[in-house]
Amino acid sequence: MNFNTFYNIFYKHRVVKANLILKIYLILILPFKYLFNLLYVPRKINLDEYQKTNYSLFDKNLNDLFDFFNSDKGSFFENQYSQPSKRTKEKLKAHGYGKFYEKYFDKIRFDKLSILEIGSFHGNASASLFFYFKNSILYAADIFPDLFRYKSKRITNFFVNSSEEKSIKENILDKNIQFDIIIEDAGHSLKDQIISIFMLFRSIKKGGLFIVEELEFPDTRDDMNLLNEKPTLREIFKKINKNETFNSKYISKIDKKYFLENFLSIDIFKGNFNEIAIIKKK
Repeated sequence: MNFNTFYNIFYKHRVVKANLILKIYLILILPFKYLFNLLYVPRKINLDEYQKTNYSLFDKNLNDLFDFFNSDKGSFFENQYSQPSKRTKEKLKAHGYGKFYEKYFDKIRFDKLSILEIGSFHGNASASLFFYFKNSILYAADIFPDLFRYKSKRITNFFVNSSEEKSIKENILDKNIQFDIIIEDAGHSLKDQIISIFMLFRSIKKGGLFIVEELEFPDTRDDMNLLNEKPTLREIFKKINKNETFNSKYISKIDKKYFLENFLSIDIFKGNFNEIAIIKKK
């Protein structure tokens, strides 16, 4: 974790809202807070080495792997969103998406796949997928790639800002990689969700899957849809399933046409708290 990441995640919002005296105070203590927290940042794990003494993980189901690697996609997880020095071992109820993933992934578990996760954060889900898809190549993208805690010859970790079309184009589309699975678990804001799937759907192979987590955030959280824009991605999916027309300023005519001509199904499920959409390509 570099200094800029530490500042942007834990202090930027406080500095922006603070009065002048508090701003000066926060700026002065930031270097010391950063150095102190570095003492609590776990060492990066080389999964290629780790697997040699933990081979039994290859036999676990996906939800158990999510729980083992502390991913909030599973049943329970330790809070990973607070400062490293403030984290505890308390178990929190997680999203409970494992059973939905398993439904679609079980038949392709041992295939040689290319899988992209957008919003990889610490890489806990990537580590889970590493052991579940033992023959696959993983791509882990995030706006703060320095937070990623794992490494492997089968994992590529890189930067992408999923709220910017230019960043998606330069860091993903221009690489000309075709993916079997794309998991979108990044900012969850209205624009991010829409541009991610409609720009990247052409990067999915035939029969592949595009997954959107926390689908309903722009419908239920003001901070994920500051201007209360319509339609949300959730509304767009519902209109598509009803064969109704829709328009969004964030979707080009070309991308819209491609999606409508190439999607096979859109399924929406409710986890413990939030919704997940799984889109299958023809």
